[in-house]
Amino acid sequence: MSPIGSTAHPSVAAWSRAKRQRVPAAVLMRFDAAVDRWFEPLRGRPGVESAARLVSGLGDHGLVWALVTARRLWRADTREARVDALRALAVAGVASSTVNAAIKGVVRRPRPEATTRTTADNVIPLRAPRTSSFPSGHTLAAFCAATVLAERDRPVGSGLLLATAGLVAASRVHLEAHHASDVAGGAVIGAGLGLLGRRLR
Repeated sequence: MSPIGSTAHPSVAAWSRAKRQRVPAAVLMRFDAAVDRWFEPLRGRPGVESAARLVSGLGDHGLVWALVTARRLWRADTREARVDALRALAVAGVASSTVNAAIKGVVRRPRPEATTRTTADNVIPLRAPRTSSFPSGHTLAAFCAATVLAERDRPVGSGLLLATAGLVAASRVHLEAHHASDVAGGAVIGAGLGLLGRRLR
């Protein structure tokens, strides 16, 4: 996920020209532009920028989900509960990373053009993008983990997990690290993987 220069790379322009000729791609581009306009009034505000970077950073390498699992291990009162928590995290991690890498390798969608938002210095660092754009790996992993780790007998806690996944997704659009459709795709794929992962626990 390396920074993209302010001028679109030739491959970005070629991808855009090819995709504009297809109806589904044109719809996605309009969707991306519409969602981007929703976020624009919030961009540039120091507090919002730092919060978005913090939330996005917590999604790096599944950090927030590892913390959730650590808390679950701490309060578990049986060996079975501890094993289940670790198995859930492992299933989410393996499934999300494998599927994310496979889809990115096939789609190879260019990232949004870089802005000062993705490259500027900030108190909270932002990891530079180094992979293609679709799907959003942060979002896919977040929704996969939130779905796998959700507990039927703890609706409030499960709701907080899904809300956290939603914030991770929103942060990626706000920071212009992904197109909105990358994030939407990541959420759907991640939730689907999470439901499958629950069967493997």
